[in-house]
Amino acid sequence: MFADRRMFCAVLTLGGLLACTPALNWREVGLAPHSALALLPCKPDRTTRSVPLGGEPTELTVAGSEAGGATFALMAATLPAGRAPGPVLAGWQQATLAHMQAGGAPARQPFTPPGATPLPEALRVQAEGRRADGRAVSADAVWAARILPSGATELLHAVVYAERPQPEAAQAFFDGIRWP
Repeated sequence: MFADRRMFCAVLTLGGLLACTPALNWREVGLAPHSALALLPCKPDRTTRSVPLGGEPTELTVAGSEAGGATFALMAATLPAGRAPGPVLAGWQQATLAHMQAGGAPARQPFTPPGATPLPEALRVQAEGRRADGRAVSADAVWAARILPSGATELLHAVVYAERPQPEAAQAFFDGIRWP
């Protein structure tokens, strides 16, 4: 029990340090009209655009910012009832890794934030690759989904791109993702 208490205190201290880092001024953001919430390390820029997800034009809402030498991006889209979210998440992951020219076998682990629907394709993926200009890039990314009472599905993708991995910042970012 003492070890658990020490671990809890260490996590709180780390969280406090990250929250107080001037370059990472965490704030909760939503991606209306989607219901997912997340933390971003500074005031985000926002946009909405139509993208082909799963071969269908889909409105994608994006919030992103640059802080502490990294780019943080949060994206959400809604699939209509009847469209299976798993293949769409898997395709989104493949497209992201291909775009960054990921090499080797990316590390993968399940990712199910609070309020999300558990799916095999809901993952955290860590990969190394190249930017369009050829510079090295590290990505720590997550994909998740929530099936709504209407039968529609909200999809969420969050990613941290940096020259070198930033595991503490990525963990703080991903820990802030939730559906109310």
